[in-house]
Amino acid sequence: MNLAVKDIKHNVGRFMLTTVGIGLLLMIVMGMSGIYRGLIVEATLLIDHIGADLWVVQSDTRGPFAEISRIPRSMKDRVLAVPGVSRTRSFVSHTIQREHHGHPLRVVVQGLSWPEDKGEWIPLISGRYLSKGHYEMIADKSLGLELGEKLALGKDTYEVVGLTKGMVGSGGDGLGFFTVSDALSIQFDQPGEALRLERAARRERIASADLGRLQPSLVKRAAGLSSSIPALSPQAVNAVLVSVEPGCCPEKVISVLSKWPDISVYTTGQQRQLLLAGMVDKARRQIGLFRILLVIISMIIMALVIYTLTMDKIHDIAMLKLIGARNRVIVGLIMQQSVLTGLLGYLLAYWLGSYAFPKFPRQVIIENQDLLALAVVVLMISVGASLLGVWKAVKVEPNKVLAA
Repeated sequence: MNLAVKDIKHNVGRFMLTTVGIGLLLMIVMGMSGIYRGLIVEATLLIDHIGADLWVVQSDTRGPFAEISRIPRSMKDRVLAVPGVSRTRSFVSHTIQREHHGHPLRVVVQGLSWPEDKGEWIPLISGRYLSKGHYEMIADKSLGLELGEKLALGKDTYEVVGLTKGMVGSGGDGLGFFTVSDALSIQFDQPGEALRLERAARRERIASADLGRLQPSLVKRAAGLSSSIPALSPQAVNAVLVSVEPGCCPEKVISVLSKWPDISVYTTGQQRQLLLAGMVDKARRQIGLFRILLVIISMIIMALVIYTLTMDKIHDIAMLKLIGARNRVIVGLIMQQSVLTGLLGYLLAYWLGSYAFPKFPRQVIIENQDLLALAVVVLMISVGASLLGVWKAVKVEPNKVLAA
């Protein structure tokens, strides 16, 4: 006869409520660990998937994820001429918010260096990759866009030709993949009135200068398109992605590029560390501290619950001692119930989390090492809390039941 099982059957309602409460508490601890892991994965998702060996950015900046970086589009061709470089791609990334079907839509606009990069590295769940240089996009499922849907951005309309899942930016917003040209058009789009005023201001400046009086044709050209004015530089990109030839040492390419005064160069590992140490560092540390606090609070609550359950059985323990039960029987009763409560609470937390966590707006990633660590913590808490109960139970005098 197992006294722990008998006692649970006798107080099944209280035992179930205690187990559910501990399970919900452990689910929160488990979820906080998953949110912490998910934050890191989401922040570094694009860096890990894009498949670049080196990142070329504006001089004295830390890359497009840490701060603003602008380099000319011609940098891609310059870097391609360096010995050891097999492939270069332009990189453009920025976030926009628009109104779509009456709801706000936040999109991380990601430019693909088409036609060198058509998005073959993107894990599609339906549709296809980009096949045209304009007016096509690949959207993450979290944006709520459907395959074949049209989305108006700026003065152009883009068709969703592919869908992916889990491709989000560091802020949790879904990625939308466009060609670099389209991404720049979206970024630097201006209303027609703003363009008219800008051209009028340019015309006024050149007309009031001596050069404009000597060459009236320049006044007319100043009032035209920005792209037709040689003095105005074309739109800049955020970075250039570099792929090194197989067998070539990246340090050799870095040694050449580092001598160029207008750029800085980082490896993918360095860019990843800069991102984690910059943009998401405070959020990561804050969630990490909350996770530690939750574990400590869970330890205290579980210890109090188990100790209280033991105190409720003081009369029964005294009765057992009165009829001659050994201390090891009483110790087994308390420890078995304590460990069983923790184990069932842990299993309930895992079961509830498997249904609840996928519905969270951001990724919750539960890794096996986190599950194992939490299981060890729960076991330690259960055993430690039972020791408090054992200490109290051993001190109970058998005549206490007679006094009651």
